[in-house]
Amino acid sequence: MGLMDYLKGQFLEIIQWTDDSRDTLSWRFPDEDKEIKRGAQLIVRESQVAQFVYLGQFGDTFTPGKHDLVTDNIPILSTLKGWKYGFESPFKADIYYVTTRLFTGNKWGTSNPIMMRDQDFGIVRVRAFGTFDFKITDPRVFLKEVAGSDHHFRLDEFADTMRSRIVSVFTDALATAKVPVLDLATRYSELGDALLPIINPITTTKYGIEIASFVLENASVPPEVEQAIDKRSSMGAIGNLNDYVKFQMAEGMAKGGGGPAGAAAEIAMGFGMAQQMMAQGVFNTAGGATPPPIPGATPPPIPGAAPAVDILTPAQVAQTLGVTEADVIATIEAGDIKAKKIGTQYRITKAAMDEFLAK
Repeated sequence: MGLMDYLKGQFLEIIQWTDDSRDTLSWRFPDEDKEIKRGAQLIVRESQVAQFVYLGQFGDTFTPGKHDLVTDNIPILSTLKGWKYGFESPFKADIYYVTTRLFTGNKWGTSNPIMMRDQDFGIVRVRAFGTFDFKITDPRVFLKEVAGSDHHFRLDEFADTMRSRIVSVFTDALATAKVPVLDLATRYSELGDALLPIINPITTTKYGIEIASFVLENASVPPEVEQAIDKRSSMGAIGNLNDYVKFQMAEGMAKGGGGPAGAAAEIAMGFGMAQQMMAQGVFNTAGGATPPPIPGATPPPIPGAAPAVDILTPAQVAQTLGVTEADVIATIEAGDIKAKKIGTQYRITKAAMDEFLAK
């Protein structure tokens, strides 16, 4: 081997990377302690970016194409090297190839429940998992914050590094978007698209990656919250609670008043009929005087009926109407029954109850 052949073997003349894997995010070109000569060719293929690093500082970035490494093509590196009169002598630098294609089907999930504030249920614990697609958009940030100086950074390493970070970003996005638990549990496909504008500015700035698709496959809440959601769904299916109660009354009357629900329905229907008769003056005599009571005509109180008081609790109203206390509270919150809230408890006047039954 002649001297020229020896010297030629000490310099890099062609720098390229043929990626035959599907899971490589970044790869450092193995220079084998060789130097890069002036005019060397750098080949960057589609879905690749080449990033020069000199003494720990980022140099020039090269997009897909064939590049001749001369002074005009490496202005940043020329500045770092302090070449006053141009690139003449060979030099050494680390060259990282970064894959910029889309990586799909990456899984994410919460290892522990995340706490979120919901407008309907207060503080709620939520578990969630799904998939996301991403691509690298800023090689410098990605190499600095995610891959580091790893000579071959793969997708499995990325998953271990980024899973908790993605969950953290997802949690922050939920808090910012103020998504109700009811929507979180029923609108998976829409939620991911709605969170992307909030997630991407964070991931791009912090990690140099862009989330192309963020899919929420499942979100689970504690059993008590699930029961509350089921009740809300039932109320939505029932529709107008006033009509529903009247329907229950009619059903109870048709069945002959069987059971507590039938007795309560009859009582409520009786209240309504009595109000209509009083409004029509049925109980007034021709002379305007009210007839004396007939001895023994007052029926005994019906077991289980609401006490004859002017102030009722939701439980008493529920017993009277033959529905659950939760239904009564939901009707109060909807504004169909007028009530006064004292502390954490509702109180309903008999007049408000009569007004509701007269609707």
